[in-house]
Amino acid sequence: MSEENQNNTVENPEEGTIDLLELVRTLWRQRKKLLIWSVCGAIVGLVVAFSIPREYTTSVKLAPESNDNKRGAAGLGALASMAGIAVSSSGSDAVYPMLYPDVVGSVPFLTGLFNVEVKTDGDDSKDITVADYIKDDLKNPWWSAIMSLPGKMLSIFRSGDETPGNHKLDTFRLTLEEDALVTALRSRVSAAVDAKTSVVSVSVVMQDPLVSAMLADTVVERLKEFVTAYRTNKARQDLEYAETLNEEARVKYYKAQQAYADYLDRNQGIVLRSAQVERERLENEASLAFNVYNSTAQLVQQSQAKVQETMPVYAVITPATVPISPSKPRKVIILIGFTMLGFAACAAWILFLNPLYIDFKNGAKKGEEEIVKENKS
Repeated sequence: MSEENQNNTVENPEEGTIDLLELVRTLWRQRKKLLIWSVCGAIVGLVVAFSIPREYTTSVKLAPESNDNKRGAAGLGALASMAGIAVSSSGSDAVYPMLYPDVVGSVPFLTGLFNVEVKTDGDDSKDITVADYIKDDLKNPWWSAIMSLPGKMLSIFRSGDETPGNHKLDTFRLTLEEDALVTALRSRVSAAVDAKTSVVSVSVVMQDPLVSAMLADTVVERLKEFVTAYRTNKARQDLEYAETLNEEARVKYYKAQQAYADYLDRNQGIVLRSAQVERERLENEASLAFNVYNSTAQLVQQSQAKVQETMPVYAVITPATVPISPSKPRKVIILIGFTMLGFAACAAWILFLNPLYIDFKNGAKKGEEEIVKENKS
């Protein structure tokens, strides 16, 4: 653009509106080409939409643990105190709902789903593990085979990738195949938490609706087991220790009681002072052993109450159900997107690329003509 045209553009503020109208007129004159490109984009969109396998999503929602659980624990502590047992309710929870997505996406959790038995839907229904289903039954678009060719070619020259027959799963060091399975599961199994209500949503996306529902139900149960095991871990350890102490105290009490009974049987009618002292000593030992045994028995009851107190309570708002309609692909959106892409590509060619190409072609032609004139002169 020359300096004169630039000055005119600055001096006339309506020039921008005139240019926009000119662009619209240019597109309208090329409406046939725009229509052809849009139709081509729609055809490509249909091919892409019908090439993507159907995906089914199963969602399960869990309600957070309410304060009623603490009230119930307080009531349980009151009942225990009536029996002479003191139950403390202090403690903190490190695995709160905001960390549940990280738990579901962790390597130990996902590898624990490899051997879960699921059942495929349809006439050719079969029982299969999640790992085998992902490796053998998942379908990919036709272009994924083309995109994976470089990786397959490179894998030919790799050595040491074969897994031995006696290989055992090690979450600390995964093989290439196991890492691929973890990546595939992480993209299909997810959890989200509502920041306001702390409602946990677990979603599983699979190409088989029955597999999606069964795996979602399993993921929820495994998540419950993980959180329950974490929250009750300390209490269960205390319970095991209390039961060990109680068993040791019981054995000592029975021995002391038996020793006292045996002494009385052997020394009936003896009035010696030394015999009376020995009898009192054995009696005191038996009484002391009983007191220790009774205290450890109360400790066991206290620990049992503590385990029940720390046991989390879950309320399933939306249970797992077999989805009827697929969630992916969204064919209408894909069709509209490719149609608009074809229209935008054609408009860009008409308004920008084609003029640049013509200017470049004319400039090259003028340059050739000038070179010819210089050669003639």
